[in-house]
Amino acid sequence: MTATPHNGKEDDFQLFMALLDSDRFEGRFRPGVHHPDTSDLMRRMVKEKLFKFDGTPLFPVRRAYTVPYKLSEGEVSLYEAVTQYVRREFNRAERLDARKRTTVGFALTILQRRLASSPEAIHRSLRRRRRRLQDRLREMEDLLSGRAVGSSPVPGGPELDSEEIEDLEDAPEGEVEAAEAEVLDQATAARSIPELKAEIETLRELERLARKVLNRSDDTKWRELAGLLGKVFTPAGLAPRVKEGGVPYGAGEIPPPQSSPGQKLVIFTEHKDTLNYLNDRIRTLIGRPEAVVVIHGGLNRRDRLRAQEAFRHDPEVRVLLGTDAAGEGINLQRAHLMVNYDLPWNPNRLEQRFGRIHRIGQTEVCHLWNLVAADTREGKVYQTLLDKLETERQALGGQVFDVLGQVQFEGKSLKDLLVKAIRFGERPEIRAHLDTVVGEALDRNRLRGLVQRHALAEDTMDTSRLHAVREEMERADARRLQPHFIESFFLEAFKRLGGAARQREPRRYRISHVPEVIRRRAREMGTREPVPVRYERIAFEKSLVAPRGQPKAAFVCPGHPLLDAVLDLILERNPTVLRRGAVLVDDSDHGLEPRVLINLEHAVHDARPAMDGPKRTISKQMIYLDFGPEGVLGRVQFAPYLDFRPLQRHEPSPGEILSRQECAWIGCDLQRQAAAYAVEKVVPEHLAEIDKARQSAIDRTEAAVKDRLTKEISRWDHRAEDLKLREKAGLASAGPNSREAAKYADQLQARLRRRLDVLALERRISGGPPVVLGGMLVVPRGLLDMIAGLKTRSKAAADTQAIAARARAIVMEVERGLGFEPTDREFEKLGYDIESRVPETGRLRFIEVKGRVEGAPTITVTRNEILFSLNKPDDFILAIVEFPDEGGHRVHYLRRPFRREPDFGATGVLYDFSDLLARAGEPS
Repeated sequence: MTATPHNGKEDDFQLFMALLDSDRFEGRFRPGVHHPDTSDLMRRMVKEKLFKFDGTPLFPVRRAYTVPYKLSEGEVSLYEAVTQYVRREFNRAERLDARKRTTVGFALTILQRRLASSPEAIHRSLRRRRRRLQDRLREMEDLLSGRAVGSSPVPGGPELDSEEIEDLEDAPEGEVEAAEAEVLDQATAARSIPELKAEIETLRELERLARKVLNRSDDTKWRELAGLLGKVFTPAGLAPRVKEGGVPYGAGEIPPPQSSPGQKLVIFTEHKDTLNYLNDRIRTLIGRPEAVVVIHGGLNRRDRLRAQEAFRHDPEVRVLLGTDAAGEGINLQRAHLMVNYDLPWNPNRLEQRFGRIHRIGQTEVCHLWNLVAADTREGKVYQTLLDKLETERQALGGQVFDVLGQVQFEGKSLKDLLVKAIRFGERPEIRAHLDTVVGEALDRNRLRGLVQRHALAEDTMDTSRLHAVREEMERADARRLQPHFIESFFLEAFKRLGGAARQREPRRYRISHVPEVIRRRAREMGTREPVPVRYERIAFEKSLVAPRGQPKAAFVCPGHPLLDAVLDLILERNPTVLRRGAVLVDDSDHGLEPRVLINLEHAVHDARPAMDGPKRTISKQMIYLDFGPEGVLGRVQFAPYLDFRPLQRHEPSPGEILSRQECAWIGCDLQRQAAAYAVEKVVPEHLAEIDKARQSAIDRTEAAVKDRLTKEISRWDHRAEDLKLREKAGLASAGPNSREAAKYADQLQARLRRRLDVLALERRISGGPPVVLGGMLVVPRGLLDMIAGLKTRSKAAADTQAIAARARAIVMEVERGLGFEPTDREFEKLGYDIESRVPETGRLRFIEVKGRVEGAPTITVTRNEILFSLNKPDDFILAIVEFPDEGGHRVHYLRRPFRREPDFGATGVLYDFSDLLARAGEPS
C-alpha cells in the first residue's frame, strides 16, 4: 500500500509496478508501445469519493488552518543575518562547476530550513558547520605549511548531483539525515583559505546571534504551539485563531474541536534537533515526562512500533512528536488533531503526514494547523500557497490534498520556488511573480485535471452490481467469526493467564496491566506490533473503537498481537483438548437420538513446489459434518457447537452415555465415512470455486506477460542487429555491444518460457485428502433425562417444533407482504431462522422466530441467537408469533431485543414472555 503510486511520472510508476510483477513490466516504459493494464493489481482510492453503502463518506472531513506568526525582534535579526549569508554563498557558488554548485546550494537550503525550524536547530547547525570548517582549515594549514597560503585552494568536500539530491526525497530518514549532515557541515563555496577563514568568522557571529535568541527563550513559534497545547489539554477547549482585527481563520469552516477526555495530538517537525528541543519543552509544559513519545529516523523498527502503540493505547501518553519517519506507513488515527511545526518543502509530505490521522476508521473531523512565519520570504510564499489551497479545497471537495505531489510551478518544484524567494524575495517584481506562479499552479481547472488523471482508472458499478456486492458482504458478515464470540473467549482466557480487563463503557474495557507472560509470548512470536504494558481501552467491535467523545480503543480481532499471544498460550497449555474430542449437550433437543459432529480440514494446492511441502497451498476450508444412526445427515455451517453446552459433573459420564443402546452405532468407522463424504460432496465444490476465480486471473496475467516480454525480446533482437552493423562499420557506441544485446534477448526469451511454465503449474490445481481434526458427541437433553430417570418431554418437544414451523411460515408471509424476499435458514443453525432480502438495496434482515401459545411464561433463546443479535443490532429482528386460545395468531417484531451477552459457558437464556411482548411492535 502506498499513498503515492504515480506522482505523474510514468517511468517511475512502471518501476513501482515491476515490484509486483517484473515480467509484466520489464524494461523502461515506451509510450505508444506499452499499454499496461493494472486494474487487477491496483485499486486507486481517492478519499473524498469513497462512500459506505448507506451513502455516508468513508473518510471524515479534514480541515487545515494556517497559523501565521510574527518573529520577535531578536528572531528578525537572526533571520536576516542567516538569510544574507545564504544569499551571499549562493551567489559565490555560481563560480563553481555544476556538481559542486548543486552541492553547496543543497547545503545552504538545509541551513535555511533549519533556521525556520527552531533556534535550537539553527544554533546547533551553525555550530557544527563552523567547527567542521575549522577542522578543515587546520588540516589545510598543516598540509600547506611553507607554501603561499593565499593561493592555496580549498579541498573539495562531498559532492552530489541534482538526481542524487532528488532521490533523497524518497530515501529513508536516517539516510537523508546522514547525507544532510555531511553536506551541511562541509560543502562550501570558499575557494581559498582566506575565503574559508572569512566564512568561519561569519558563522561564528551567526552562532552568537542564534545562541542569544536561544538563551532568551525568544521563540514566538514555540509560544504559538504552547498556546495551542494549553487549549487542547484544558477544559476550555480549542477556539479558532483570529487574525489582527478579530477576523477568524477558516471563515465558514467547521470550528476546531472542543477538548475531550484522552484527547491526543500529533506534532511534525523536520529536524531531530527541533524534535529534542520540543520534547523537553512540551514535557515541562504538561508536567509529565511520560505524556510525550517520539518517533524519528534514528529509532529501529521495534522502538517505533513501541512508541506508536503507546500513543494509540496508553492513556498517559498525550503527544506524539515525530519527524517524517512518523509519516511513513504508521497509523496514528488515535488522534484527530495534528500540527505541522515545520512545513515540508515537498508538498506531497503534507498529504502523507495528514494521512497518518485521516484514515479509514477515523470517526472525528481531522484538524491540521500549519505554523507559518508570515514575515519571512519563504513564509510569505507558503502562506500564499496554503491560502490558495484552502480556497480550492472548498471548491473541489477536499481532493486537492491527493494531488499536491503533482503540482508544478512553471515546471519547477516548490523547493525551487522557495529558494528563489530566499535569494531574490526582496524585489517587488519577484514577489509579485511568485504570487502569480502559485495562483496559476493551483488554478481550479488545472487542479481538476490533475484529480481526474490521478484516479488513473475509474471503476464504475451499476446499481444492480452494487446491491449484489452488498448482499454478498452481508452474508459474509453473517458467517464471520463474530466479535462477541472473540470477546467471550478473550476475557475468559485473559483471566486464566493472570490478566484483568475491567469494563469502563458498554463492551469497552481497560487493561491496567498485561501480564509479562503474554508480552513475552508476543515478542517470541515476532508479532507485527508489540504488546504494551497497558491499554487505555480495548474493544471487539469496530463501531466501539472510536465512539465520539471517548478514548479510542485497540481493536482486538484475529491478527491483533494481544489476541494472538493469548490464543497461542491457551493452545500451548491445552494441547490435547481438540484431539480428545468433546461431549456436548443440546438442551433444545428432547429426543433420544445422539448425533456426532466431525470437523475436517480440506486444502487446495496448485502444482508449484512449496518450501514446507511438495505442493503450494492456495486455499483451506473447515468442514463440519453431522452424523446420525443412518450415516451422514449433511454438512452444517461454521461453529455449530455454539448452541450446545459442555456436559456437567452431576450428569451421566461419557462412558455411561456411550454404553447406551442409542449410541451403539458410534465407532471409529465414522472418520472413514466423514472423509469419503467430503471427497464426494465437499471437495468438488471447493475445487470448482477456487478454479473459477484462478483461471480468469491466470489468463489475464499470461496475456500481459506475453505482450510485454515479446515486445522487449523484439526490441533487444533489433538492437543487437543494429549494433552489429555499427560495429562492422567501425562506429563506437555507448552501452552494450551487439553480443551483450543478443544475450539479453536470449535471457528474456528464457524468462518468458520459465514464467509460462510457472503459470501452467498454477493452473493445475488439486485437492488434498480431507483431514479429520476432531469430533463432538452431541447428546440430546431427552436422552440425559431418560438416563437420569426423569420423564422425557418428547411429545412436548414435537409440539414445540410444530408451533415453530408454523410460526416461521407466518413470518415468511408477513415479510413477503412487506415487500421483502425471505428465505428459511432454520436448519442451518446460523443464529437466526429467516434471511429476508430488501430488493431495492440488497440489504439483509436476519429474523429469529419464536412461536408461543398465549400465556406461556418464558421464551428460551440460545447463546448463538443472542450473540448474533448483538453482532448485527441494526439488522436483527426477534419475531414473536403468539397463538391465542381462541385461534388465529398475532405477530410482533422486536428490534435490539437483547441487551447483554450470556455468561461464559451459558448456552441459552430464559426471557420473560410478557416483557418481550411489552417492548415489541408491529412488523415493519
